[in-house]
Amino acid sequence: MSSSKLKWFAGGVLMILLGSLARAAEPKAPATGARDDTADGRPLHKFLPIEDRSNVSLAYEWLDIAEEATAREVDAHGARPTIVARTLAVWATAMYDAWAAYDEKAVGSRLGGKLRRPKVEHTLDNEEKAISYASYQSLVFVYPESQQWLAGEMKRVGYDPAIVSTDGATPEGVGNLAAQAVIEYRRNDGANQLGNEIGSDGTPYSDYTYYQPVNPPDRIIDPDRWQPITFTLADGTKVTPGFLTPHWYRVKTFALESSAQFRPGPPPKTTTDDEALRRETAQVLAYNAHLTSEQKAIVEFMRDGPRSTGQSGHWLRFAQDVSRRDHHSLDQDVKLYFAIANVASDAFISCWETKRYYDSSRPWTLIRHYYKGQKIIGWAGPDGGVKEMLADQWHPYSPMSFITPPFPGYTSGHATVSGACSKILELFTGTNEYGFAERRRHCELTEKDSGELMVLDLPTWSATAEMAALSRAMGGYHIPVDNNVGLQVGREIAVWSWPKYQAYFNGTADVQTTSKEPRGVATR
Repeated sequence: MSSSKLKWFAGGVLMILLGSLARAAEPKAPATGARDDTADGRPLHKFLPIEDRSNVSLAYEWLDIAEEATAREVDAHGARPTIVARTLAVWATAMYDAWAAYDEKAVGSRLGGKLRRPKVEHTLDNEEKAISYASYQSLVFVYPESQQWLAGEMKRVGYDPAIVSTDGATPEGVGNLAAQAVIEYRRNDGANQLGNEIGSDGTPYSDYTYYQPVNPPDRIIDPDRWQPITFTLADGTKVTPGFLTPHWYRVKTFALESSAQFRPGPPPKTTTDDEALRRETAQVLAYNAHLTSEQKAIVEFMRDGPRSTGQSGHWLRFAQDVSRRDHHSLDQDVKLYFAIANVASDAFISCWETKRYYDSSRPWTLIRHYYKGQKIIGWAGPDGGVKEMLADQWHPYSPMSFITPPFPGYTSGHATVSGACSKILELFTGTNEYGFAERRRHCELTEKDSGELMVLDLPTWSATAEMAALSRAMGGYHIPVDNNVGLQVGREIAVWSWPKYQAYFNGTADVQTTSKEPRGVATR
């Protein structure tokens, strides 16, 4: 990527969004628990499952189930966005592959058209049964701790989870065969789900590439390199997370040719472009010292909050808004969720290759480096407001229990995945129009006083992705270049990948059983 792209959206271009994407809610906004479905006539984004499912497809319901299973995984193991992007992609792919057997043209990702059933069997009942068995089996594979709950959900939607038939002449068998093929392909895909990669410690998803940070948590050796941060949990326990899944560049991609295919040029460094890096750091400090209610609401909305299913899960929720808005059929939902989940997973793999290759620092480190020994103005903490403090006391707009995501900054995962998913939504729907809104209390996840209700406008897919990117600098998690370049790379990934998804839909895909380059190339 050229140096001009590194400065893409540099300066204040994204700030234009603040005036149009956020404003105070109407005085008579409904109380908590009485949330209605509109804001000044705009439908509200649904971050949680809807109660009335009479007008949505069974694929939509299975996405609700997948999201809840993912949230349970987050409850048990913490926020791991790379991992849950992969697990949601495994589910969406298995569901799609089972559905494809009942379409005239579509081919599955693993078995191509081998599961195709005669046209007389192309009924909604068969499609629903096949996608249910594929969904159940694939979700049990990625979330084994939730098997009992998932079995209950399978029964709730009307199917027997004990049926494990692989008779391809039945929809149950089609679903199980489709899931089985995806599971076998992903069992040893580089994610280390089973903890069996040589070099790992046996823990599921553990690193096997021997990554070690240059900087310890208590001092800065190299300000251009990533630094672990010590978190203080609610019970007072202190933990220092390591780089989350530093091996992720070695995970098999879905559509991309390799994890390094879209690696951008380098970020500014103290040794190469110190003046630019100082400006980037100063911009983050300025955001932190002057956060408005609107900006806090944006940060918290895009941070996802407790039980976060990550950017993949969040953009799949945006996709569900489309399902309701456009009155999708099951066929449309299956294809949309398949594309969104897989482009999100690929975007994470690409982003993590970049993170591993450059191993760049975050504002936590840069502010302590550039303003060492100086007094600055920053966010005062859970009580709200700002105060004067020494630079080594500066804190992002984030709880003490999760100060900053534990991995390098460049490029931003939020921005990369948002760029990719928003562009796929635009390409799939044929329009950039979104037309929804988000209503929330502006600091309910970070400060003691949850604040007033705000309405955030979500007029287009591109603007929503730009909001996500901007939020990461406003929150203090990234310098702007991390987000700006990530957003552009995500969009490029989507544009490049879209013809491949279309080929699966129209039956012209060249189905491969192995990734062209499953192990990535990140080196330093």
